[in-house]
Amino acid sequence: QVQLVESGGGLVQAGESLRLSCAASGSFLRINGMGWYRQAPGKQRELVARIRVGTTNYVDSVKGRFTISRDNANNTVYLQMNSLQPEDTAVYYCNAQALRSSGTRYYTSNFWGQGTQVTVSS
Repeated sequence: QVQLVESGGGLVQAGESLRLSCAASGSFLRINGMGWYRQAPGKQRELVARIRVGTTNYVDSVKGRFTISRDNANNTVYLQMNSLQPEDTAVYYCNAQALRSSGTRYYTSNFWGQGTQVTVSS
């Protein structure tokens, strides 16, 4: 199994910043892509940002405000969130695609963190 441990959520005012962290551990050969998703009450989970082999992608609503980065040596992904707005309020989930093996077979599995609450007050 692969465990994803998130930290860094909290309550802030509009315009302030937060930094989320997610560390992967467990049984895997390599972590390929990592990313952050969020789910607001009554809404579907959406991709916020992801990073893979140095390439990053962001949802339009966070471009210019959020930055995703990764520490490959420690299998950790970060999300720096600046200029937070009330509409950014959600539970943020870390996601990782782990390369694993079983005998001579190699496969990629998808794993999720437990989620961390981000609340932005106006």
